[in-house]
Amino acid sequence: MHVAIITAGGAGMFCGSCMHDNAWARALRHAGVEVSLIPLYTPLTLDEENLAESRIYLGGINVYLHSRYRWWQSLPRFVKRVVDSPGLLRWATRHGVSSDASELGELTIATLAGSDGPLKSAINDLRSHISQLKPDVVCFSNVMIAVALRGIRSAFTGPAIGVLQGDDVFLDGLIEPYRSRSLDLIRGHMGEFDGFISHSEYNRQHMANMLQFDPSRCRLLPLAIDCDLHTGHPHPRGKAPPTIGYFARIAPEKGLLQLVDAAVALQQRIPDLHLIAGGYLGAAYRDYYDEVCRRAAPLGERFKYLGSPSSHAEKVAIIQSSHVFSVPTPYQEPKGLYVLEANANGVPVVQPRHGSFPELIESTGGGLLVEPDNQSALCDGLERLLLNDEERLALGREGHRRVRQTHHIPLLAEQTRTLFGEWQKS
Repeated sequence: MHVAIITAGGAGMFCGSCMHDNAWARALRHAGVEVSLIPLYTPLTLDEENLAESRIYLGGINVYLHSRYRWWQSLPRFVKRVVDSPGLLRWATRHGVSSDASELGELTIATLAGSDGPLKSAINDLRSHISQLKPDVVCFSNVMIAVALRGIRSAFTGPAIGVLQGDDVFLDGLIEPYRSRSLDLIRGHMGEFDGFISHSEYNRQHMANMLQFDPSRCRLLPLAIDCDLHTGHPHPRGKAPPTIGYFARIAPEKGLLQLVDAAVALQQRIPDLHLIAGGYLGAAYRDYYDEVCRRAAPLGERFKYLGSPSSHAEKVAIIQSSHVFSVPTPYQEPKGLYVLEANANGVPVVQPRHGSFPELIESTGGGLLVEPDNQSALCDGLERLLLNDEERLALGREGHRRVRQTHHIPLLAEQTRTLFGEWQKS
């Protein structure tokens, strides 16, 4: 079986979906499946070996210029391909190219027009590549990029699968009328898929309602990580100061500000409390980060932002330095890879009772659920585990064991191969 996974780069940031796609591709290869990982828009930014092809299709600079200037559309292809250089795209994402959804309305509409819009020639390039690969299955890693499906459908005969993982966050950030127009365009493509994949029942139902398709067309595959890369184990706190850990994007939807407010309130009960945070900080959220620092001022040096580490080992070290872990998202998270990463290192989590979190905690047994958007409930959950080493270690051990039983990436590969085989036969 040859599977082509078409994935969107994260505009220079460490993107959970990109990381999951890359790990998924590696696991499928280890399971004997031929995999082509095809990047769109920008190169993938990863903290592990990058399995993506070197050429970028629908390069972000090209997409922008195509959408803004008609004269650019008439240039020869070899000229336009120059700006699809991975090095140039990486430079652009570091120097002011916004990934803020509220600023990208017109660009989103132009992109979602697919082969009926200004990106027709770029999609034709992708179609030619797919035609040469001759994959048995083509998998789009989110439905925002699935508008290319109509333009490339004649290039392969197997099933076309869409993965539902976070499109709603971007779409909900668009201002009107761009959000409604974008939804209409995406809904118009849902019937072209042979099926969908979701990593949680919550997200399956949510996206089916949002994009107006029958949820029975969507199959569940568990979220997974490579547990072999996570070497931590539950350990007693001893004399170490009680430490809360956070590792996710520094952005409003991930809830670092809420966690800071909880830590500041909690220090009245736990005077030596520490909070450490890591994760990608984009230019669009510098003001948000400044507000985080302002609100964290009462913690003094007991709050540390450790940046966005370039290696997987550095990320794991941040997680292992925590006694309890929390990413209290105000929005309903469709995935939550960081929950699995914390559990894989023996660190229990405290998460809001919404989105995918109830399913993850039920599956791993590695944490507590608290009332969403409730600072008092978050404080109580964190305090409960920070001051009760016996319960903290019990949850850490349970999460450490069960994440390896149910969310290890080789299991995802085997389940994927079975599912894709079923779609091929149908």
